[in-house]
Amino acid sequence: MITRHLPLGAALTIALANAVISQRAIGAPAPDAVPSSTGTVIAIHAGRLIDVDGGRELRDQTILVANGRITAVGADLPVPADAVRLDLSNRTVLPGLVDCHTHLADINDPEPLHVLTRSAAELAYATIPNARATLLAGFTTVRDVGVYRAFNDVAMRDAIAAGIIEGPRMYVAGAYVTISSGAGAMTGLAPDIQLPLELRYGEANSPWEVRQRIRELAHRGADHIKVLATGAVLTHTSNPKSVEFTPEELRAAVEEAANFGLRVEAHAHAAEGIKNAIRAGVASVEHATLIDDEGIALAKQHGTYLDMDIYDEECIQADPNEPPDFLQHDRDLAEAQRRNFTKAVRAGVKMTFGTDAGICPHGQNARQFAFMVRYGMTPMQAIQSATINAANLIGHPELFGSIAPGKSADFIAVAGDPLEDIRVLEKVGFVMKEGRIYKNEP
Repeated sequence: MITRHLPLGAALTIALANAVISQRAIGAPAPDAVPSSTGTVIAIHAGRLIDVDGGRELRDQTILVANGRITAVGADLPVPADAVRLDLSNRTVLPGLVDCHTHLADINDPEPLHVLTRSAAELAYATIPNARATLLAGFTTVRDVGVYRAFNDVAMRDAIAAGIIEGPRMYVAGAYVTISSGAGAMTGLAPDIQLPLELRYGEANSPWEVRQRIRELAHRGADHIKVLATGAVLTHTSNPKSVEFTPEELRAAVEEAANFGLRVEAHAHAAEGIKNAIRAGVASVEHATLIDDEGIALAKQHGTYLDMDIYDEECIQADPNEPPDFLQHDRDLAEAQRRNFTKAVRAGVKMTFGTDAGICPHGQNARQFAFMVRYGMTPMQAIQSATINAANLIGHPELFGSIAPGKSADFIAVAGDPLEDIRVLEKVGFVMKEGRIYKNEP
């Protein structure tokens, strides 16, 4: 709760701060959403602060924020007399979290074909709550890695940036780039049914078709490119152990994306598909389920990030509506992925935090932290995977990922110490994004 030397929880203070700082955002922001306007300084006192750059916890730190940016961090900083003060002395403050593998702009439904029952407008409205749930869970930035209906993610990203709806900062793929009837395609239909272009936008079947799709995606606003190098668990008629895109197609994707300043992430379960993607130069491998020792060595050699969603198995197996063929695909993969996660951590491969959110309900992203610690990470490593490592993978460590002068004022706060109990991150009580408070609970 914002204070001007008033007790935490005083309702009057929020109203005063709202009036002092600026007008509310367009749309319907949270009741205590407080933006920062030109000239207003917010002084945040953190009892504990996680310094992810230094890999340490600091005590009794002050963070100064103006115009949505961090201006200073340190102990005993001079605070302007007219600053709006925010007392988080009984909490741990961390950078806003980053999930590098989400699907905010698709409906949370185990059956992909249900997308066909909704118009583009219905789908757009139905996915709005996903964005807000993710933000209020403490994830101020996401890399959204594909949608069935092309460019719904671009529209959501832009609506959030314009203040029309609430949500995290989004970096979006625009559409899946996949082979015809491959992973990420809308499969399981009768052969005489022709899908509209927006539901098969990213299909490509040669290096030149891959280049064409990427050129179109770049033109229409994609921030990065998602290719599917192997079969998938949650795609009808697919085999997650199969190799789909060829090495030549993957190299074409990386080369063409680089022409537009874009990075490529590759969905890959099968060991050979993972290695093909790493050799082609992708920035990250998503899932990396069956990665072998050679793949781990290649990832370390090339500096490729592994973005391994080791929690969502719990949701797949628990969902009574999960299609039987998806359950069959999934069988025996979870424990293999978790064992390989441990191997990759021990080998020192670069790792990021990605949940495949949408398989599990949006807003439950932080439940993966406990699994990452259980399978070999220290709590600090797990936090770094969702902060500075994620920012480096996305390509904007100058904007987010740690608490440092010049960066966006993206913070969360929790009761307790996540370095002692990582599960406290599952209950985020305070969320600030770009200097605006969206959540402040005890």
